[in-house]
Amino acid sequence: MKHSWLIQKGRIIDPGQGIDAIGSLLIREGEIAGWGEIPPQADYNVLPAEGLVVCPGFIDFHCHLRQPGFEEKETIATGTQAAARGGFTTVCCMPNTSPPLDNSRIIDYVKSLAAREGVVRVLPIGCITSGRKGEALAPMAELATAGVVAYSDDGSPVRNPHLMHQALDHSRVLGLPVIDHCEDTTLSEGGQVNEGVVSLELGLRGIPAAAEETMVHRNLALARQLAGCHLHIAHVSTEGSVELIRRAKAQGITVTAEVTPHHLTLTEAAALGHNTSAKVSPPLRTKRDNQALLQGLEENVIDIIATDHAPHATTDKDCSMTLAASGISVFETALGSLMGLVHDGQLPLNTLIARLTVAPARLINDQTRGTLKIGAPADITIFDPAKEWVVDTANFVSRGKNTPLAGATLKGRVMATIYHGNLVYKDDSLKINEF
Repeated sequence: MKHSWLIQKGRIIDPGQGIDAIGSLLIREGEIAGWGEIPPQADYNVLPAEGLVVCPGFIDFHCHLRQPGFEEKETIATGTQAAARGGFTTVCCMPNTSPPLDNSRIIDYVKSLAAREGVVRVLPIGCITSGRKGEALAPMAELATAGVVAYSDDGSPVRNPHLMHQALDHSRVLGLPVIDHCEDTTLSEGGQVNEGVVSLELGLRGIPAAAEETMVHRNLALARQLAGCHLHIAHVSTEGSVELIRRAKAQGITVTAEVTPHHLTLTEAAALGHNTSAKVSPPLRTKRDNQALLQGLEENVIDIIATDHAPHATTDKDCSMTLAASGISVFETALGSLMGLVHDGQLPLNTLIARLTVAPARLINDQTRGTLKIGAPADITIFDPAKEWVVDTANFVSRGKNTPLAGATLKGRVMATIYHGNLVYKDDSLKINEF
């Protein structure tokens, strides 16, 4: 039997229901049982939440758990533990594993492993093309039956427009989004950082904004021809991409988009000094791009925030910029970095929570998640918006210690994460009254 929990006197925020109020939240048998003025009872565990925000569990539509094949970088066990520390109760894992997630057998393996070793919910994303090779479509209907929530060749853009057209056509029938890593590799080949003043200072080949924007433009043109398809643009990083998506939505094209915490909060300057921890794909851009992404997020041009959690082994980053792998370990710093935007008055707290909860729940077509409705699964994140802490990668539970935020002071920290009524993470400073 699951515990009954009373989360007492927190600031309950549920953007999907328009709730922002001080009150208590009752969990019974793994479900939301009520909220408001609820007195403690003998059979409740009481979690005092005064001064804390209580909201639906965060949902991440884009992460890398690395298993199978790259367990030295991350496993489903360590990745989901890191996700829980970051307040995430549902994570959608990308298919660039070895072997890739391009058939029902490997999807079943990931789901089975996640059920045994994961501490939060894991939803697999299947490949668009077999082996992520960009030569032939993966068995998309078979993958849908196996339980994928989307399709992507993440990290490998679908270069062939005919294949992308076919994939989008299948999405109309299967009702699942096609996620594309928008990159024209003929423009980005050999690039290490954003093309601009930093690439010049470092003497490195840069990756121009056009490498992303030309592929965004192509994919939107294809989607325009296929009414009912669902195109999702991964990790948008440029002002030009935001404008292209804005226009497409105005034209009625079914397109959604995501932005990462690092593309919202960091710039190309993080790569100065040949800092390989700031090498990511797409690259960190400029302050002007940051502002355009933030505006797009507020205007719902960009629908969600997704981490693109990309853990790497130390050897993957302890090398030259040209040899270093791209990616940042994000789960455990996501909230803290994003709360900087809230504290600076650049992003309303309720908007931030909405883009991490109810909005991604819509993308995975699950109306039971991303909400605190009575009867919904008790997936809950509790955080202290004012708690300051220093990022110490030695304390990461993720195997990936690769972050440009190492040593930074962040303001905003997850204090507890509850998944299906079970406490899967608790900060050591948070006290629980057990009866």
